[in-house]
Amino acid sequence: MSSGHHALSFKVLISTAIALAVLTVITVAVRSIHIPSPFNIIVAISIAVVKAYLVVMYFMNLRNDSRFNLLSFVFSVLFLLILVGLTMLDTMFRVPIVPGF
Repeated sequence: MSSGHHALSFKVLISTAIALAVLTVITVAVRSIHIPSPFNIIVAISIAVVKAYLVVMYFMNLRNDSRFNLLSFVFSVLFLLILVGLTMLDTMFRVPIVPGF
């Protein structure tokens, strides 16, 4: 494993920027068409995940960085998802508060 710096080419960076712009246009286009309720969130989150992947792998250069940094990022995202999931479990299944008389 090489510890040198890997600079991405200008072509790769421009291609990534164009892909992000296209995905942004797709996001706006999807917003303007009617998609049934649970699926509109799934489509929006899927596009956001692809855009986040492109930013993390190419602009943050985790694609060519050490595996430790990549694993640190992955575990931090997993930790965040666990905490958000636990919070959702708490708030979604609460017993409604009985108002006082």
